[in-house]
Amino acid sequence: MKPLVRNTLILVVAAAAGFAGYLARDAASPSRPAPPQVARDAGAPILALELPDSNGQPQALAQWRGKVLVVNFWATWCPPCLREIPEFAAVSRRFADAPVQFVGIGIDQPDNVRRFAEENKVPYPLLIAPLQTLAVTSALGNTSQALPFTAIFDRQGELDFVKLGTLNEAELEGKIRALLASR
Repeated sequence: MKPLVRNTLILVVAAAAGFAGYLARDAASPSRPAPPQVARDAGAPILALELPDSNGQPQALAQWRGKVLVVNFWATWCPPCLREIPEFAAVSRRFADAPVQFVGIGIDQPDNVRRFAEENKVPYPLLIAPLQTLAVTSALGNTSQALPFTAIFDRQGELDFVKLGTLNEAELEGKIRALLASR
């Protein structure tokens, strides 16, 4: 398959997934801790990811073990993601001196992610992943593999919270504060 056709097909599928996520946000249940049927170690496939940052340097998510880890799957072509990221950036800045790490996993092209990070002054690492990477979120309730999708891990690397759809600033900050207090 020619690269142009393949990339166009990937973008069309990714756009459809983003649109499905946008539609699913109203249908998704309210934010909740990881469902009882999802084991706290169910997030291990996310923590096992090693993905390039927007400069092509590989980054292992496991490097942030020991911190509250907020992993947000997003894309520049996803309108709900674009509304959510400024709030994530603000919360990230407030916790800059705490054992908290935000990581964005962009289902996108490196140039798009790099440009977005620069224009929006995103203060945390943005990694690049192919659409297939969303498969790791299926076992966490994201069966449609839609965006945005957020997983929050405690300092021991156990999954504490998942959310399909946007996560507002107050809710995000509350989840982080609770995990920092529980040590």
